[in-house]
Amino acid sequence: MVEITEKEFNLLADYIKSNYGIHLRKEKQALVMGRLYNVLMQNNFKSFSEYYAHVLADTTGKAAETLIDKISTNHTFFMRENDHFRYFKEKVLPYLKASIPDKDLRIWSAGCSTGEEPYTLAMIIDEFFGREKVLWDAKVLATDISTNVLEQACQGIYSNEEISVMPASWKMNYFTKLDPVNSVISDKLKKEVIFRRFNLMEPVFPFKKRFHVIFCRNVMIYFDAQAKRELINKFYDLTEPGGYLFIGHSESINREETRYRYIMPAVYRKE
Repeated sequence: MVEITEKEFNLLADYIKSNYGIHLRKEKQALVMGRLYNVLMQNNFKSFSEYYAHVLADTTGKAAETLIDKISTNHTFFMRENDHFRYFKEKVLPYLKASIPDKDLRIWSAGCSTGEEPYTLAMIIDEFFGREKVLWDAKVLATDISTNVLEQACQGIYSNEEISVMPASWKMNYFTKLDPVNSVISDKLKKEVIFRRFNLMEPVFPFKKRFHVIFCRNVMIYFDAQAKRELINKFYDLTEPGGYLFIGHSESINREETRYRYIMPAVYRKE
C-alpha cells in the first residue's frame, strides 16, 4: 500500500487550503490517504508526490476536481437545523414579501451539497406564496465546490427514508415515487433551483445583484479564522440591506469582527 509521508500530506493540505479554504489538520492524514488511495491505484501513481505533481500539472482542472470531490465532506439531510427553516418561513419571507417591490427574490444556498437545503427552501417559498408564486422571480441559487454532489443534487433522487421527516403535503406535492425505495423531486420544483459549481475561495464573486438571504451552514467549520472572516465580509457585501445570513449551529461569528447584527443562534442580519 502506498503510504503518505508527512511532507506529502503537508503539500496536499497547503494546496487544498490555498485553493479551497479547507483546513486539514495533522490528525486528518490517515483520512486523506484513505480517500485518495483508489485514485492513486487507478492511475498507477507510485507515490503521493507523483499524484500531487499530476494535480499541479493538469491544465484541464479535472484532477483538482477529483481531489476536492474526494476530500470534501458532504453530510446533510432534509430539515437539518429545522428552526432555521421555521424562522425563514415565519419571519423572513413575510418581511421580504412586503419589502421587495419588483418581486425579484434572491436566495443563495452556498455549500448546498446534495441539494436537500435548496430544495427545502424552494418548497417553503412555493408553499408560502401559493398562487402568487407566478408573479415572483424566486429561484434559489445553489452552489457547491464538488461536481459529484452537484450531479446528485440535479438528479434530485432521495430514498423514502430520507424524506420521511418531511410534511406529508410536501411529499405529495413535490416528490414522485421512482421505485419502491426512492422518490424524485418533481420537475416543477427542480426548475426553481439553479445548481452551479462555485468555489467560495474565489477572490472575486461574480454576482451582479445582492442576495436577500444567504444560507451557508456547516461549511465554515472547515475554514481557518482568516478564511472565515474574509468569506463573511464577502457575504456581507453581497447581502441586501435588511437581508439575512444563516450559518450552522456549530459555527459562530465574532460580533466584534462583523458588520452583521446577531438575531438568534446562527442567524444574522444586515442592518
